[in-house]
Amino acid sequence: MTVTDEAAAPGAAALYQQVQQFYARQMQLLDDGRVAEWALTFTEDGVFAANAHPEPAAGRAAITAAAAKATEEYAAKGVQRRHWLGMVSVEPGTRNRVNARCYALVIETPRGGQAAIRVSTLCEDRLVHDGADWLVEHRQVTRDDLV
Repeated sequence: MTVTDEAAAPGAAALYQQVQQFYARQMQLLDDGRVAEWALTFTEDGVFAANAHPEPAAGRAAITAAAAKATEEYAAKGVQRRHWLGMVSVEPGTRNRVNARCYALVIETPRGGQAAIRVSTLCEDRLVHDGADWLVEHRQVTRDDLV
């Protein structure tokens, strides 16, 4: 087995743990319906792009509006959504930026029903550290069934 310079770099494990913790907090905010707080995990000019959407949501206000609409629709249908992220990889970028990539499963549970995996996706993020925490500068979500 070979250890790369990147993996052996001082602080690599701490950086990985920070990004993992960021994702855990961010996804739990969304799954709990705390959309305004979730949107604050994006930069003011952040972008949320997905191959399931015709146009990216650009800017925190647009990201908030799109997430709020989806959250309200699922609540009206009595569906609880959970995002499960795994296979996270983190690549150091320039200055205070990193590129992160992970697989995300979206699990839906209708009230009184059985949980089911709704979609399988690839999530590719450019994260920026604002001095206090990580923020998403650009997110690209690719649904496997639409590729």
